[in-house]
Amino acid sequence: MNREQTEFAELQQKLMNRLDTSRELKDEEICEQIDRLLMEKSSGHYYSLKRRAQLRTELFNAVRKLDILQELVDNDQVTEIMVNGLDGIFIEEKGHIRKWEKGFQNREKIEDLVQSIAAKSNRIVNATVPIVDARLENGARVSMVLPPIALNGPIITVRQFPVHPIEMEQLIAWGAVTEEAVHFLEKLVKAGYNIFISGGTGSGKTTFLNALSNYIPKDERIITIEDNAELQIRGVDNLVRLEARKGNTQGDHEITIRDLIKASLRMRPDRVIVGEVRGEETIDMIQAMNNGHDGSLSTGHGNSPRDMLARLETMILMGMELPVSAVRRQIASGLDIMVHLGRMRDRSRKVLEILEITGYSYEKEEILTHTLYEFEESRKGGEKVEGTLVKKGELEQTRKLERAGLM
Repeated sequence: MNREQTEFAELQQKLMNRLDTSRELKDEEICEQIDRLLMEKSSGHYYSLKRRAQLRTELFNAVRKLDILQELVDNDQVTEIMVNGLDGIFIEEKGHIRKWEKGFQNREKIEDLVQSIAAKSNRIVNATVPIVDARLENGARVSMVLPPIALNGPIITVRQFPVHPIEMEQLIAWGAVTEEAVHFLEKLVKAGYNIFISGGTGSGKTTFLNALSNYIPKDERIITIEDNAELQIRGVDNLVRLEARKGNTQGDHEITIRDLIKASLRMRPDRVIVGEVRGEETIDMIQAMNNGHDGSLSTGHGNSPRDMLARLETMILMGMELPVSAVRRQIASGLDIMVHLGRMRDRSRKVLEILEITGYSYEKEEILTHTLYEFEESRKGGEKVEGTLVKKGELEQTRKLERAGLM
């Protein structure tokens, strides 16, 4: 540790010795003790006003908030925080990942922070249950892994979401999607097409789903279902938000995505939005789409639209024993449109393909698809990706557009 780190560690230890941890302390009480401590320390050591304010903030964060991570959580430009034990802290800022100049002084500090985050989310994490997902007060998603699973010490990954959700106009300005494609998707959402958004980790699926949901008619009843609440649906008054719950250490009282989808169908929804499907709940989502809840939306991890269709098949078979042909018919009947997103070599996020599901071939026993838009690079090989989403075909299934009077 350098001199400043040693000094801070000493101040923090003195502060902890002064605080009455046998009761719940108010923020004002902690700040008062910090001020007294700094006043005493400054009698034999000069602090500039800037350094004094910095120490006050850091000491308060160490006791009440997220220690050194609070500075990053308060930074709107930081979208991802990755703590790799004592090996360092990495952040994603404005689409680029770099190593942060600060770090934790010892492993115990990271473990204390993990326990604090878990406790505030009513979660348990220890050597027996070493993996846990939680949520911060600002809605950020946290994934934590402890030894012995994590070999290089406690791992914390924080995914932050913008205070003001990104809208389609911003995505158009960034070159993530074309204005033509957005107007096309807007009509599909209003007409009640069932849309599935696929892409890799960090490709912007949740961001795009949030932006797309702005086109849902404001007089409809929407139910969102998520593993960890991330969606930011705005402008809809009749909105119900449901979040899954993990079981206790004995596995009791768990509420799964499947449970929530089944419960939502008894709540008279116009549309059901499932934040992300990862397993056997896929069959319930597809059945909801097939049971008259037109305009439903969801996302999933896939390398391409066709790869995502294959993954949907696999996930359905995890929850129900059906012939593959029957599974494919269910998917073809339930889904209308797939939007695939990707993260490019220059770290930009783009819509790579919009695919229509046109039906099912009984002869070939396969789902029929039709590419509507596809991203094409105008200059390949450069460091910066340049290109646009090119229209490849016309929508074949227009019945919903006709019924909505949007043709």
